[in-house]
Amino acid sequence: MRAIELNTTEEEEINRWLNAHGTPQQVALRGRIVLATAQGQSDSAVARDLEINRKTVGLWRARFAQEGINSLWEVAPGRGRKSTFGAQKIKAIVDATLQTKPKGMTQWSCRLMAKQQKVSKSTVSNIWRSHNLKPHRVKSFKLSRDVRFLEKLTDVVGLYLNPPQQALVLCVDEKSQIQALDRTQPGLPLKKGRCGTMTHDYKRNGTTTLFAALEVLQGKVVGQCYQRHRHQEFLKFLRHLEQEFPGDTPLHLVLDNYGTHKHPKVQAWLKRHPRFIPHFVPTSSSWLNLVERWFGELTSKRIRRGSFCSVADLQKAIVEFLEAWNENPRPFVWTATVQSIQEKLARCRQTLEQIQPGCTQPRKRKSKEPLSS
Repeated sequence: MRAIELNTTEEEEINRWLNAHGTPQQVALRGRIVLATAQGQSDSAVARDLEINRKTVGLWRARFAQEGINSLWEVAPGRGRKSTFGAQKIKAIVDATLQTKPKGMTQWSCRLMAKQQKVSKSTVSNIWRSHNLKPHRVKSFKLSRDVRFLEKLTDVVGLYLNPPQQALVLCVDEKSQIQALDRTQPGLPLKKGRCGTMTHDYKRNGTTTLFAALEVLQGKVVGQCYQRHRHQEFLKFLRHLEQEFPGDTPLHLVLDNYGTHKHPKVQAWLKRHPRFIPHFVPTSSSWLNLVERWFGELTSKRIRRGSFCSVADLQKAIVEFLEAWNENPRPFVWTATVQSIQEKLARCRQTLEQIQPGCTQPRKRKSKEPLSS
């Protein structure tokens, strides 16, 4: 049988479905069938590789050839209860979800949409699930408008994917304003049939700032707590890193653009210590600094559900977490290439430009900022 012909757009769309976490397994299987047959493989070979029936491969080869890429999401007719609503009703619900909002609100719920479309909430839920729609969820983002974005991106990603020989890569940053929150009443412990509890109100007992450096290769973390996060504290932490990593081994530091890291006294110290080589991520791109991922671990596993009667108690908890982490460190492996990041950001910029033209244009530089020493 002749191979299926896929254009670039269809191939990219199917690969995006395969990489998405919310894609139904049956749709992912159909996508793999189409990609394999488009490469010229026979039905028998595809069926053997995917461990499915040869007739299934032939079925979806034929359906794709006749109906196109949208057929991969359609429910094939079969036994059981037939659908109550047709394609027009399903399209109306999907379009209303994507293009409208309920009066006075920011997003639809199953019950609101069911009332508006005069269907049951389970019907709305099933349609949303089949189309991978999640109106209740939202993710935060910000596109960098740094005029040297590509230069800095290539520099930092190059450190992750191709680290320099006979050198160490350290991701350095500070987690400021960590609050020592003490719950007003003791919570109930976890038990069968009931999760642990904690009071919604709390007492603030001060804050601390954690300076941390993640060693990319092994995943070990060096950290110190300070009362403030000025350039004076950052210099103290750099001296601490010098003691933690003695010798002449070059230390490549991945840093963000916080003013503390570019203070004249910090720059002067770095010039006197040439083994410390700074690499600055683009503005509004803290996601490029891997130590931010470790800060998430610290927050979710030790701070968020903790109760601290003083700043000293909070700092002790942070040190205990650091020691426990370094007993069995787990490195965070960077896999994204510069090209894949550029392609993703280009799609995002294109969408934003359609909504608000000019919102993604680079800002003019006010002064020269160093990329590396």
